[in-house]
Amino acid sequence: MTIDSAAVETETSLPTLDISRFHGTAEGREAFVAELRKVLYEHGFFYLKGHGVSPTLIEDVVSTAKRFFALPLEEKLKIEMVNSPHFRGYNRAGQERTRGEPDWREQLDINTEGTPVAIGPDTPAWKRLLGPNQWPTALPELKPLLLEYQAEVTRVSIDILKAIAAALGQAENVFAEIYEPQPSQLLKIIRYPGREIARSDQGVGAHKDGGFVTVLLQDTTPGLRVRTEDGVWIDAPPVPGTFIINTGELLELATNGFVRADIHDVVAPPAGTERFSVAFFLGSRYDATIPVVELPEDLKKLERGITVDPLNPIFREVGQNHLKSRLRSHPDVALAHHSDLLPQQRAPT
Repeated sequence: MTIDSAAVETETSLPTLDISRFHGTAEGREAFVAELRKVLYEHGFFYLKGHGVSPTLIEDVVSTAKRFFALPLEEKLKIEMVNSPHFRGYNRAGQERTRGEPDWREQLDINTEGTPVAIGPDTPAWKRLLGPNQWPTALPELKPLLLEYQAEVTRVSIDILKAIAAALGQAENVFAEIYEPQPSQLLKIIRYPGREIARSDQGVGAHKDGGFVTVLLQDTTPGLRVRTEDGVWIDAPPVPGTFIINTGELLELATNGFVRADIHDVVAPPAGTERFSVAFFLGSRYDATIPVVELPEDLKKLERGITVDPLNPIFREVGQNHLKSRLRSHPDVALAHHSDLLPQQRAPT
C-alpha cells in the first residue's frame, strides 16, 4: 500500500475509474483501490463509471431541471432562498458568492427534508440549517424526481466513501459513525447563462467543497476546471455515462491532508450557449466532529497537513463548518435570518 510521491506527475486530463470493479474479483478490487489511492493523493478528482444510476433517471433529472429554469421568473421567485432560514430554494444569477465575488449561475438548492428546530439561546447555531425544502408549485413533478435522484447519488457517494476507506487502509465503514443515521445531502440543479448575460466569466469562483465527496452530473457544455497541487488547471469536460467525483474538506481533515479538497471552478459558457449541471454533496451529520484517521505508516508519511486559508478556515465541527459556508455564500439569507451570527462566523478579510 504505497505511493511513490516522487513519481507523481501532473496529469493533463482526469482519470476514469469504474467502481463496479470494487465489487468484482479480488484482483479487480485491489487494482481499483490502488488507482483510487493515487488519485486521492494527487487531486481527488476523477470520472466515475459503473455507478448503476439509471440513464433514464439521469435524463429525466436534466430535462426537468431545464424545465424548471425555463419557468417565468415570478414562479421561481416564489421559492427564493431568502425566504428560507434553512438555506433552501432558488437563487438568481449573482446571488451566491464565492470568496466575495458573485457566481453567475442560477440554481435550486435542496437538502435532507426535515422539520425546523425550536431555536433558543443555548441551541447550537447549526441547528438552524434543519428544515424543509422549498418546491415549485408550477412544476410538481420536480420534487419526487429530485428526491429519487438524491437517494440514488447518496447510495453512490457512500459506496465511494467505502472505497476511499479501503484505499486508506481502513475498514469500509470507518466513516459511518460520523454520517449515520443521516448524512447531509445537499443537491443543486444549476444553470450557467452565456457570457453575453453574465457580468464576468466566473460561473463559480475557485473553491473547495466542504463535504465528504461531490457527485457532479454535467450535461453537454464544458466549463469545469480542476487545479492541481502545483497550480496547473485541468479541464474536465462532460463524458456521457459518467459522474465527476471530487473529495471535500471533511476528508482533508480526516486524513491530515493526505487527501486534498482541491480547488476547482467553472468558467461561464460562451455567448449564445448555456450550461446545466446537477451537483450533489454528501456530508457528515451536523452534530459530528471529524476525527483524524490513523493511516498506515507508508501513507502517514505523505500527510501534508491541513490547508491554511485565512478566507476559508476549516472546522472539525461539521455543523459549524457547513454553517460557515452557507453564511458566506448567501449573504442575503444570512442578513435576513441570521444577523446575530455574522460577527463570529464571518471570515477575516
